[in-house]
Amino acid sequence: MKEKIHFTILSNDSTDGDGGFGVGTLDLNNVTPIIIDCEKEHVFIDLEALHGRSIIEKKVRFSPDLAQASDDYNRYWIVWVALQVGENGPYYAGCTASEVRVSKEERRIKLGYKSLPEQVNYLDKALKGNFLLHHVDTNSKKLLSQFLSEFNELYWTHSPEELKHQLWEDL
Repeated sequence: MKEKIHFTILSNDSTDGDGGFGVGTLDLNNVTPIIIDCEKEHVFIDLEALHGRSIIEKKVRFSPDLAQASDDYNRYWIVWVALQVGENGPYYAGCTASEVRVSKEERRIKLGYKSLPEQVNYLDKALKGNFLLHHVDTNSKKLLSQFLSEFNELYWTHSPEELKHQLWEDL
């Protein structure tokens, strides 16, 4: 039986507030990457995306030029979801998405498009509690909305209305 992957939740502060080693580093303990496969209409968590090694990124030679990713490419979204713990419990505190395209052509090394600076910026914005989903296509927003609400109803209920508004604005 396959083990269910869960969202990551905040851990203890590694510096214990002493201002010493590790201050100013990016803590990824409260962010979870979600992959949306637009063609298969499948949404799943892939923690390896934090290191650029998600299932969709393996054995792909990426270019930062979107013009090279023609119609012969599968479209994906890597969605960065940050969690926080509030007085009512955990909630989705930030959510952003960056596009990835991977060629459909079956080769040993596939070609693809992604913007690493964009991914890093969106990850940072999610960690800072921003919601940036206006650029995501309508069907992907619908899939993400379903996934987040079904994954944990309480997380969804306690989440800011801004997240729900951005996901539902085109529906």
